[in-house]
Amino acid sequence: MTFQFQEHFKVRDYECDAQGIVNNAVYQQYLEHARHEFLLSKGVDFIELSKKGLNLVVVRAELDYKQSLTSGDEFYVGINFSMKDRVRFQFNQSIYRKRDNALCLEAVILGTGVNERGRPSVPKDLVAKLNV
Repeated sequence: MTFQFQEHFKVRDYECDAQGIVNNAVYQQYLEHARHEFLLSKGVDFIELSKKGLNLVVVRAELDYKQSLTSGDEFYVGINFSMKDRVRFQFNQSIYRKRDNALCLEAVILGTGVNERGRPSVPKDLVAKLNV
């Protein structure tokens, strides 16, 4: 599969649970970190946006776990971005283990921007940066 962006990781021991596999909640952290790096790669600083009164927030997360990662596994998170509608954006994300290119997780993350008045808002200039 072709992705707009990829971020590479290695599983750390403390991310695994008693079963020796990555805890399910840790995958959310991998996905979030990759989204933040994607934004930075497009010249969008998540923190600066917040300081200017626009907060990007997740409104829905769908995760389908396919295979488990274990300590020491190297993997990458692939991202494709699109606008879902006028005020919601979508990240399609996949996690692949490097050694065998096994699909470990598929996710659809929906988000929006919330302006200073608490209203959904995704400025056109932001969309333009992310669609490049």
